[in-house]
Amino acid sequence: MTRLLSLLGLIIALGACAPQPARAEPALWIVRDADSEMVLFGSMHLLPPGLPWRPKALDVALAQADDLWFELPVDPETEAQAAMLALRYGALPPGQSLYDQLPPESRERLTRLAARHSLPPNLLDRLKPWFAEVLLASAAFAAAGADVEQGVEKQVSLTARPELDRRALESAEQQIALFDAVPMDEQWANLIDTLEQLEEDPQGYDRLIAAWLSGDVAALEAEALDPMREAAPGLYRRMVVDRNTAWIEQLEIRLAGSGRSVVVVGAGHLLGADGLPERLRALGYEVEGP
Repeated sequence: MTRLLSLLGLIIALGACAPQPARAEPALWIVRDADSEMVLFGSMHLLPPGLPWRPKALDVALAQADDLWFELPVDPETEAQAAMLALRYGALPPGQSLYDQLPPESRERLTRLAARHSLPPNLLDRLKPWFAEVLLASAAFAAAGADVEQGVEKQVSLTARPELDRRALESAEQQIALFDAVPMDEQWANLIDTLEQLEEDPQGYDRLIAAWLSGDVAALEAEALDPMREAAPGLYRRMVVDRNTAWIEQLEIRLAGSGRSVVVVGAGHLLGADGLPERLRALGYEVEGP
């Protein structure tokens, strides 16, 4: 599973032919103190239409919530801003070539995948590795039927009460800058890994979504987090640990008040000792969950 995309809440995704487990019930956590309740739900940002993923407990929480939190604002303005910023940050310096800097085997993979998904080679050639990786993976997911319009954030925002206060943990500029701040050696390693996985292990996405749908947090952690922890601990720290630290500060401010909240973030941010549930538990909050 590609390390950058599997962790960044922006592009954690699946194949449309994923096997459906017997209990299609993604995990959620409930965080409580004396006068607050906060439901944490892990997102898949792209999904095929018709996938029965919504836990009843999430819909109950949304009906009772005072506010709804996402990583980014879920609106057309933020999407347009993110696309503009990606184009601004994601271009290689003049005179540099993506293809020229890849090893021969990876260059051949890139050529095949670009042709398969109708991505212009001259466009990809001008992009930094992280942006080329995002475009390639997004095209592969789209070809498999996955769609951001069917993703968790879009569907939750669409079906939540219009008057529900919507908040965001990050801005589009902060999130795109996170991609761009990854050191170039790690960007190249991630792109090479993604090219191999897209060709050699398409079932990896099936395993990921099957684990998510069934609420199997151990399997989800093994698919989404363990490869990054082992192969790119610096990337894991920046993309998961540091972001979770910043988010915990905001969530603690909310918990210091009173009322009910629902928080929807990339599923990788809720897993393991570094995940939001365990870090809130360590701070003394009551946490109920898998």
